[in-house]
Amino acid sequence: MTTHSNDNPLLSTYQERAAEARHTTSVDQSGRKVPINLRQSGPTPVEMLISTRVRKSPYWHLSVESGCWRATVYNRIYHPRGYVRPEEGGAMVEYNALINDVTMWNVAVERQIQVKGPDAEAFVNYVITRDATKIKPMRGKYVILCNEDGGILNDPVLLRVAEDEFWFSLSDSDLEMWLRGVNLGMGYNVSIAEIDVAPVQIQGPKSEALMTDLFGPAVKELPYYGLMEGQVEGCDVIVSQTGFTGEKGYEIYLKDATLHAETLWYAVLAAGEKHNLRVIAPAHHRRIAAGILSWGQDIDQEVIPFQCNLAYQVPRNKDADYVGKQALEHARAQIEAGDPPFELVMVGLTFGGAPVTDYANDFWLLTETPDSDAIGYVTSPWYSPELETNIALAFVPWESRDLGTRLTVHLPPEYATADGTTAVGAEIVDVPFRPSVNPNARERARSKGIDFVD
Repeated sequence: MTTHSNDNPLLSTYQERAAEARHTTSVDQSGRKVPINLRQSGPTPVEMLISTRVRKSPYWHLSVESGCWRATVYNRIYHPRGYVRPEEGGAMVEYNALINDVTMWNVAVERQIQVKGPDAEAFVNYVITRDATKIKPMRGKYVILCNEDGGILNDPVLLRVAEDEFWFSLSDSDLEMWLRGVNLGMGYNVSIAEIDVAPVQIQGPKSEALMTDLFGPAVKELPYYGLMEGQVEGCDVIVSQTGFTGEKGYEIYLKDATLHAETLWYAVLAAGEKHNLRVIAPAHHRRIAAGILSWGQDIDQEVIPFQCNLAYQVPRNKDADYVGKQALEHARAQIEAGDPPFELVMVGLTFGGAPVTDYANDFWLLTETPDSDAIGYVTSPWYSPELETNIALAFVPWESRDLGTRLTVHLPPEYATADGTTAVGAEIVDVPFRPSVNPNARERARSKGIDFVD
C-alpha cells in the first residue's frame, strides 16, 4: 500500500492542477442542464491519445506536407490549427496572409450530409428555422437547426445543389444521426447520408483572382451564397461564395474527395503561386471580428438563438412547423415581455492586457470589479490589429448587456499587462467589431433594421 505525504512535491503539483480544474460556481448557469466547466486550468497537462476513433481527412497528409504542426479534433476528424510556428510569428502571420493576399484552408471537417429525394425540401424545411422553400437550386444559406427546446444543434451552411438535393456543411456536432432519428418518426421520402465530398476554403482579397484562374470569369458573377459547378484538373466540384472570415472568399467542394484530394490541392497551390497563396488554419481571429460564431465554443445545444445574436434566424413569418418552433416563439414572447428565459446573453467586448495572439484554452472569467465574484465568461478572444485592441465574444447577465457597460476580464498570466496585472478592464461594444468585405447574414439583417428579437 502506497502512502502519500503532504511534503510530496509531485502530489502538491497534482493537487494544484486539480484545484485549478474545478468548476467555477459563481457564474449563474442554473438555466443549463449541464453547466459548462469554465475550468481556468491553463494548458491540459496530459498527452492526448491519437487513435483510429478520429478520422484523417483526404487532405490531412497534404496539410502535414504544408507545415501543419498542431491540430484539434472537429467532427471526429483531425483539424489543422497552425502552420506558422510561434517563433516565426505564429497565427498573426497567417492572419496577415488572409487580410492581404489569399489563403487555402483544409476544412474537410465540414462533413457533408446529403438529404435527397422527392420530399427533400419539405424535410429540410422541418428541421431548419429559416424557410427552405425560399432557397433556390444552386444557392446556399447559413442556417441553424434547433432541438425541441430551441437549443442550437448545429449552424451549418446549407447548399441546395438541385431541386431534390441539399447538403448540410456541418459545424462541430454530429447531425446525421439526429436527422435520421427525426425522419424515422416523420417518414419523409428522402435518403440521408454523409457523402464523399470535402471542401477547402479560399479566402482573402486575392481569392477572386485565384478562383478566376481556376474556373474562368463566371466566378466573378457568383453572388454571395451562390453556387456553381466546375472542374479542377478533370475533378468535379461545387464552388460557393462563402467562408468563415468576413473577407471575400470561396469554398471548393470536391466530389469523390478520397480519390482526388491531391489533384485538387496541388492544382490550387500551383494556381495560387502568383497570388502569394499561403496554406493556413481557419482564421478565428478574423471570424471573431465579423461576429461569426463557432459551435461548441460560443454556442451549443443549450443556447437558444435569442441569446447569441441569431434572432434573425427565427423568422416571425414562417408558417410551416419546424423542430423547436413552439419553444422559440414562447421564448420570443418572454423576451418582449421583459422576462427572458435565460440568465446569460452574448455580447462583444474590447479589453486590455497584452495582445491575444493565439487560441484560448479556457473560458476567461468576467467580473463587475477586479475583486468581485464571476458573473460571466469569455468564449472567443483575439487581438484585432485594425482596432489595436483585444476583442472577444462573451456571455454576461441579461441586465449587464448594455453597450458601454464596464467589466473586468481575468486573463491567464501570458496576457498580463506590463506590470503583471491579469484583471483588466473591458467594455461591451457592438458586434461585428469592424465592417466585413463580405457581410455575414447577421450583418446584412442588421443593415435592414432587423434587431434582437425581430
